Amino acid sequence: MNTHADKQHPSRSASNTTVESVSVSAAAPVSPSASYAARRLDRALRTSTLHEDATTRERARSRADRWRQVLAGIASGSLTIGSRTPVADLPAWVTPEVVTGGFATGSAAAGGPLLPYEEEAARLAGVPATRSDLFAHFLTEDGLAHLWSLLDSGHYDVRVPEEAALPTVAWLVRAEDFDAAAELVTAIRPFADRLRFLPRPADRPSAGAGAVYRRTVGEAGAALARRRPNAAVEAQREALTVWAPFEDELLAHRLAAASGRPDPCWHADGASLLARYEALAAAHTRCTKHRDPKSNAAVLRRALEEELAGRAPAPRLTGLLRTVVTSMVAKRGAPGSPEHTRLRRLQADQAALPAHHALAALVLRRLSRLDQDSGTADVDAPLAPVTEREALETGLPVGAAVPPAIGKPVRAALSAPLEELVKRGVVVSAEVLAELVPQLVAAVTAGQYADEPLRNLMAGTYRAFRGRRSLLLLNLQHQVRIEELPWLRSVSAHRSTDPGAHDQAEEAVRRLGELAVSAFPATVLPNPLVRELSQLGRQAELGTPFVEELAADIFMGTFSPKFLVAARIAADLLEGSLYERYYGIDYAGLRAMAVAQAAETALRGRPSRSAEQFAELCAERAGSKGRSWRPAVNGTVIEQAQILTTHNLATLVSRVRIAPPAGWAALARDCFDTVCRLVNRTAGTPTPSAVKDAAYAWRQMLFHLSLCEEAERVAVLAWIEADSTRRTPLVRARLAPALAGLRLVAAGASFGPDGTAEHGRARRLLGWSADGHWMRAIEAPKHNHTATHRT
Repeated sequence: MNTHADKQHPSRSASNTTVESVSVSAAAPVSPSASYAARRLDRALRTSTLHEDATTRERARSRADRWRQVLAGIASGSLTIGSRTPVADLPAWVTPEVVTGGFATGSAAAGGPLLPYEEEAARLAGVPATRSDLFAHFLTEDGLAHLWSLLDSGHYDVRVPEEAALPTVAWLVRAEDFDAAAELVTAIRPFADRLRFLPRPADRPSAGAGAVYRRTVGEAGAALARRRPNAAVEAQREALTVWAPFEDELLAHRLAAASGRPDPCWHADGASLLARYEALAAAHTRCTKHRDPKSNAAVLRRALEEELAGRAPAPRLTGLLRTVVTSMVAKRGAPGSPEHTRLRRLQADQAALPAHHALAALVLRRLSRLDQDSGTADVDAPLAPVTEREALETGLPVGAAVPPAIGKPVRAALSAPLEELVKRGVVVSAEVLAELVPQLVAAVTAGQYADEPLRNLMAGTYRAFRGRRSLLLLNLQHQVRIEELPWLRSVSAHRSTDPGAHDQAEEAVRRLGELAVSAFPATVLPNPLVRELSQLGRQAELGTPFVEELAADIFMGTFSPKFLVAARIAADLLEGSLYERYYGIDYAGLRAMAVAQAAETALRGRPSRSAEQFAELCAERAGSKGRSWRPAVNGTVIEQAQILTTHNLATLVSRVRIAPPAGWAALARDCFDTVCRLVNRTAGTPTPSAVKDAAYAWRQMLFHLSLCEEAERVAVLAWIEADSTRRTPLVRARLAPALAGLRLVAAGASFGPDGTAEHGRARRLLGWSADGHWMRAIEAPKHNHTATHRT
């Protein structure tokens, strides 16, 4: 399929869905619409003028400029939206600037005005500050010597892949591979005046290729720096430390007058209280309750003002005063009494708790001593309680603990093995796992090179390449792969022939597969993770046909051949299983179809571009009559492909040979728990996405169940039955047809052609429906007092 990762199509509403591959026929009467770009421009312009935050307005102005570029390119014909080479005069390997929806703006990510480090490099070299002159300089003896120094020290950074090109030339020259160096220079020289081929200098070597962390220390510090005083908390602190004690003084002064033995200084003390109120009100403005005429403090203060002025308080004020004094004493006791003293001491302790922003500032100071450009192996030290020395320097109490809200961004900077990050809650989803995997895959990819400077350069190139935003592609094209970069091709002959490189890649793909399936057993592999697994699978030469989740809104009814290969792998693993029976699959027929396609490919001498028979089978199983412009209809076809292929699970088990440590039974139980939690969130009318996610988790559960031994499977099915009775009424009601269907198939029966049985009481649970999902019609019982709400 043609790849469309992390992007939205113009007809798609905004969502977080990552779509790696889409299929659009060349003959389809559809093209990316300029109206989408116009709507995006309009939205950016509105934000740039109406948003209250200046930083947000500035970002919106930048977005608006990029959308203007897109519209101008579409209008002039200089942009071909949907092509691997969207910019007329730039080859596919050049990293394009891409905006939401996969639209290229016409600019290159490595283009634009010279950056300050390029200007400084030109000054030091004594050449004009142009990219073409810089390019020429770094091909001279002095320029190459500088690049060799960077390679050996590691004091450089590659932010976009192009910045690794000149260092690669230098490495090839030093390796005396002059032909490859010349070929690379020939390939990139035509763009030397426009593109940045020079890496950025750095104060320290880049992070090790094997370092895995979610956020850098610098990013964690930036999050802490944004912490500001909480207005509500600070107002409460002021109320407890300033206004509550002052109110106590007013009350004590009033009680002294009511005792019949007023102090001779009563009037003078009263005047002093009123004067101090004015000073306090001017200095402490967060809490404003004392200004409320009906507040206790205001009533006490007004009565005192009247008496000091020699006027008797009005009858209404006298009544209010009596009520206020009585209620205050009844509620807290008279000032100085044991109960009153105990309450004020507790409130003082609460007010003395350090403010979060003050603790954030302390943690930020601790982080400032660490490398800001990488993660840290120790997040406990920055989050330790306040020391005596820090207390003297900051005024914070000794031993004050850092609250979880402050610790969260710091813990995200933990640099550790992926398994440890999952265990410690830093990696909370398969999507987050996919964010981190490129760091690990970069290490494995770079491990193919024996020379350390080249290995580090290739690791940096891979990490930068994974930051490349994907394009919207049509006509079964695929995204540019890293192997297409000219500087990657130029060093291909220098890869190690040691079979250990394949073993390392195989171990990495197994490790990632097991981690993803074990940690998130109910989640389909997100497309960015599929992409990394595919890269490792190719390096390990495992023949792993990892397939992507497709976009329903631009799917045109065809699949790439690897989908049928993946379905054959599933057939070999699952034929005769509970999974095959539940979904009514003919895996023997699928295997025959795959064999026929392989024979046809061998006869033709080149691979097919699509698997038409497989697509027809998916459409037939979905009850679709062909291509449709309705995403819901397309979704039903795509879901059938996911069912037939198990969406990569069978490939991981059969080709990668993953074996989750917890065992398949434990994963099946986890999946059912997730299904129930997802269904419980569908109160009211469930959204299609909520039902889809629950059905996908159900499918994962059936796969895990199918790999259990018979006794294990029976035990898990019994556990599911028992566990379902303890769920909320909503979950029990909406899952009842699906559970009935599972019970039916486990007993050896099957669904009818329409996916129902037992007169509709048992239903096959699928995620997509063209005519409205059956779960949407089921409401929870209104009265049920015996349920245990554990979902």
